[in-house]
Amino acid sequence: MPKPAPSLNWLLVFVPISLAAEFVLRQPVVVFITACLAIVPLAGLIGAATEQLADRAGPTVGGLLNATFGNVTELIIGILLVWASEFEVVKASLIGSILGNLVLVLGAAYLAGGLRHRSGGQRFDAKAARAHSTSLLLAVAGMIMPAVFVQFSQVETSAQKETISLVVAAVLIVLYVAALVYSLRGSGWNGDRPAGPARTRLTSEDAKPRWSARKAVLVLMATAVVVGIESELLVGSLEPTLQALHLSKVFVGMFVIAFVGNVAEHASAVVFALRNKMDIAIEIAFNSSTQIALLVAPLLVFVSLLAPQHMDFIFISIELAAVTLATLIVSVIAMDGRSNWLEGAQLLGVYVILAVSTLFVA
Repeated sequence: MPKPAPSLNWLLVFVPISLAAEFVLRQPVVVFITACLAIVPLAGLIGAATEQLADRAGPTVGGLLNATFGNVTELIIGILLVWASEFEVVKASLIGSILGNLVLVLGAAYLAGGLRHRSGGQRFDAKAARAHSTSLLLAVAGMIMPAVFVQFSQVETSAQKETISLVVAAVLIVLYVAALVYSLRGSGWNGDRPAGPARTRLTSEDAKPRWSARKAVLVLMATAVVVGIESELLVGSLEPTLQALHLSKVFVGMFVIAFVGNVAEHASAVVFALRNKMDIAIEIAFNSSTQIALLVAPLLVFVSLLAPQHMDFIFISIELAAVTLATLIVSVIAMDGRSNWLEGAQLLGVYVILAVSTLFVA
């Protein structure tokens, strides 16, 4: 009987600690750190509740639930950052989420699984991986072109940038919906096992629900509310924390805020790799990245239309370079449908290089 993924629920103790730090101690750095730690298990509970509902709803409705709530933690944090006009941090966290899922998750899964199953490495469906890579490359193209316009345009106005941002964001959302419909209709990338936004990410095909539907809904709703509270604490303490620790917004967005919303998923991918279920580990990494790139990121552009200031879809050079390199590297590595521990170590090395390269970005 395989062991379950390690629980991070003990970190829920940081929920009351973060509230005490905010309203009693009034220490922004402590608030920021404890809020980050509190979000980690909350994101895991949202994922667990979504999976329980998906298991009960069947493959079609369950796939839709996963596609809808798969990255709700990142979406909540992103909306609050947008409302606070912290656009630099929002964009960095979006890029960081893609990098984390592609490079960190796959790297850890490849390394752990490869060390456990050394004989001949591990195998997964290369066709599904290539299809995911195609979606991500399209999303990266959508991220690059607005920045290219700004870079080479002699005179660009805010109206022009906003128009390009809205059109690109709309196209990416349409592509995401198209992929969702395609996979929900059952004609997936690899025949009878749809790969794409609708595929269940953290459970295997024979998974049985452990929670009642009522419990899953209550946990999902309550946890989403607490995530909103903790995200508000995180956003409110962001500026004084950056000043106190002398950290850049790009680094914190890409490698701190992006990380806390994905830790539970990271752990699940490694556990599945250890069980020699690399197809599921690959789905976790690629589906999450695809949702961020094609849905969450462009959706925040439209959400910002309701905020005091509007956010464009123009990323800075180092962000675009990082996400482009990560997508290309992972696409090449996943092309043969096989993985080993050396490729995992190489991906983790790339993640460290990217993190160090952004540490002192102003």
